[in-house]
Amino acid sequence: MNGLSDTRLTLRQRELLIDGQPRLVDARPQASAPEASRWQRWWRRLSTRRALLELDAAQLKDVGITREQALAEVLRPFWKL
Repeated sequence: MNGLSDTRLTLRQRELLIDGQPRLVDARPQASAPEASRWQRWWRRLSTRRALLELDAAQLKDVGITREQALAEVLRPFWKL
């Protein structure tokens, strides 16, 4: 390896450590989030489902759904997945 590669590896390793200890990442699924965030999840579902109404045919095709599927999704209650 050349010196540049060695330097990059050393820097990257340091970025992964905090005070010499490995950094921990919370890998729990969103379903285990605290109850306070339930409102956030509901609000996100409501707002993203409403956003489907603003997409044109090409954008819906990019997402992989039809206009009818988008309308059906918008009409679903926000508390249901």
